[in-house]
Amino acid sequence: MKQGENILSELNDRSREVFRRVVEGYLASGDPVGSRSLTRTLSEKVSAATIRNVMQDLEYMGLLGSPHISAGRVPTQMGLRMFVDGFLEVREMDQLDRQKLDETLSTNARDVGGLLDRVSTALSGVTQGASIVLAPKHEAPIKHLEFVSLGVDRALVVMVFADGHVENRLFTPPPGQTPSSMREAANFLNALIEGKTLSDLQTQIRTEISNRRQEIDSLAHELVNSGLAVWENEGERYERLIVRGRANLLNADDNEEDLERIRVLFDDLERKRDIEEFLQLTEQGEGVRIFIGSENKLFSLSGSSLVVSPYMNADRKIIGAVGVIGPTRLNYGRIVPIVDYTAQLVGKMISDRS
Repeated sequence: MKQGENILSELNDRSREVFRRVVEGYLASGDPVGSRSLTRTLSEKVSAATIRNVMQDLEYMGLLGSPHISAGRVPTQMGLRMFVDGFLEVREMDQLDRQKLDETLSTNARDVGGLLDRVSTALSGVTQGASIVLAPKHEAPIKHLEFVSLGVDRALVVMVFADGHVENRLFTPPPGQTPSSMREAANFLNALIEGKTLSDLQTQIRTEISNRRQEIDSLAHELVNSGLAVWENEGERYERLIVRGRANLLNADDNEEDLERIRVLFDDLERKRDIEEFLQLTEQGEGVRIFIGSENKLFSLSGSSLVVSPYMNADRKIIGAVGVIGPTRLNYGRIVPIVDYTAQLVGKMISDRS
């Protein structure tokens, strides 16, 4: 960030070290860092009064703040961003963390959805944050499709893919549907779709239905159209958002206001609000991106941070993302390599099974 770079260039060595120590202390403990504790860790021996003056200057610059009436300071959002951009030291990934993530691939199952579930659970456990995995649409050819009635106003589209993957999607069928019209609609579609992927069908299927409308009766035609609206997911590039580890963000000592912000965050995640937006931001370049607090509007109310990385298929095309959500005082130096490794792991897993 330009503003952060300008401020960073204005700091002398002592100010830089005090700033870095305050942020590192806060990220480690979550508590404000005072001048007395810094006198024991700084490389040069200076008085607590001198350190207090430096901290006041950093506060005036907008990098530190005072949460309570105390001598301690915490980094502001701008301060955290400057620390991440200019001071963050990314660690080597812990071997035990790597092993726990690798174990999610110790099955021969070809069900990508199930593997992504396990990866998301493992990522949450390793980081002690909430994990997110944005899964790609299933791109195997479709083998068979059928409609299943669950009542007068509920039905399923059941899709069986050539690789054994099965998807069930709930929808509201047009009034008056009968078992006969459902069978007719399914037979009509199966004659068109076999061997095609969902992406193939989005550009072909409606034209085919329009050209061959006379082959099915009006009830079956309505059912085909209403079913298509569900299983095409027109306009969506991603199939679902997997979120694990919500409880890791809910601490016993959180006040009601903090808990409500976390609930808002998860409500928004369930509705996939702004998910496309942060995915588009990750697509501007490979690698891990860090969004702190209000830098992404999805997290502005909850005061959370997101560490996220896209993952790619065998053609080096971005098809989804993995990430970790946590408080702004995340251990970024540890989380960044974990998210990066998980994204590579998921990309390889999907490439191997495609």
